[in-house]
Amino acid sequence: MAHVMRILFLMEDLCFGGTQRQMLELAARLDRSRFAPVMLTLTGPTDLDGLARQAGIEVHNLGRDRRLAPFFFGRVGPALRRLRPDVLVPCTALPNIWGRLWGRALGLPVLGTVRGGGGPKRQHERFLWRLAQHIVCNSEALRDVLQGLGVPAGRLSYVPNGVDTEVFRAPAAPVSGRPPQLLCVARLAADKDHPTLLRAFARVLERHPDAVLRLVGDGPEESRLRQWAAAHPAGARVEFVPGRPDVRDEYAQARLFVLSSVREGQPNVLLEAMSCGLPLCATAVGGIPRLITDGENGFLCGPGDDAALARHICRLLEDPALGDRLGQAGRERAVRDFSFARMVAAHEALFERLAARSAAC
Repeated sequence: MAHVMRILFLMEDLCFGGTQRQMLELAARLDRSRFAPVMLTLTGPTDLDGLARQAGIEVHNLGRDRRLAPFFFGRVGPALRRLRPDVLVPCTALPNIWGRLWGRALGLPVLGTVRGGGGPKRQHERFLWRLAQHIVCNSEALRDVLQGLGVPAGRLSYVPNGVDTEVFRAPAAPVSGRPPQLLCVARLAADKDHPTLLRAFARVLERHPDAVLRLVGDGPEESRLRQWAAAHPAGARVEFVPGRPDVRDEYAQARLFVLSSVREGQPNVLLEAMSCGLPLCATAVGGIPRLITDGENGFLCGPGDDAALARHICRLLEDPALGDRLGQAGRERAVRDFSFARMVAAHEALFERLAARSAAC
C-alpha cells in the first residue's frame, strides 16, 4: 500500500484572511489517497478551524485563544516531532521564520511560502530562504523580488491562486442593474490602505451622493477607520461588515469591486470578484496587474492615489455598459486561467518532489 504523505500547514492562525482561506481550500482539495492534510496554528481556535475539520483536515492549536501561544517559538519543534509531517508548509511571516528554523533542526523538507507583498521583508527572505528546500509564491512580482534576493530559479515556483468558478458565479442579470454599491472585501490592516479608499469614496460622493461603500473584513485598523468615518460626512455612507467565510451575497449585491492595497501578492478577493462578473478598480501593486488588464476587465491606479481611484469608480458608475463588459471579461479570465485544479496539481507535484528528495538523502 502506498504511503500517504502527511502535509503539515503551519499557520499563525485560521482567522478570516486571504492566505488562510487559500491554504484551507488547497488542503481540502488534496488527493486523500496520496496526501493527509494537517494544520497547526500558533494560536488557539479561530474563525476557520471548524470549516477545516468539516473538510476532513486534522487541526492542532498551540494556544487556547486568538492570541499567539506563550513561547510559541519553543513549542513548534515538539509539536512537529509529535505530528511527524512528511512535508512542512509554513504560511505567513512567523511560521515561515520559526517553521524553517525548526524544520532545518529536525531534518524536515520545507516548502516555504511567500504570498503577500510584504512577505520577503517580514519573513527575512534575504537570510532565511536557504532554510527552505523550495519556495512557492503566488505572483510573478514576488518571484522577481525573490530572485533578486538570490533565490535560484530551480528552488522557486510561481503558482497562482485558484478560485472555485462554480461557487463564485456570474449573475444572470447584468451588474449594471444594481444600485451604486461599492464593495471591498479585505482584512482591515495597513497593507490594504483603506484610508486611500475612504478618501476616494468621499470624492465619488461629490458626483454620486447615493453611492454606498461596504467594507467587509476585520483587523487591527478597524478602530482607526471607524474614527475616520465618524469624523467625515462620507462616513455616513460607509458600512462596516464583519468578515465571514462566505461572502457570495456581498458580491451578488455589488456594482463594482475596489481594492486600494499598497502591498499584495495575488488577492483571492479579486479572483472571486472576477469570477462573479464584477468590474474591478484596484492599485497596480504586487500581482494585481497579472489579474487586471487596464481597460479590459477593470482599471488600475497607483497606490495612494485617491483621485485616480475615484475617477475610475465614477467612470464605471457613469457607464453601466462598460461595467458589464469589464465584468464579463473578468469572469472569462477567471475560468480560463485560475482554476483550483491547476493550483492543487502544482502543489501536489511539489510535495512529491520534496518528499522524494528527502527520502533519497
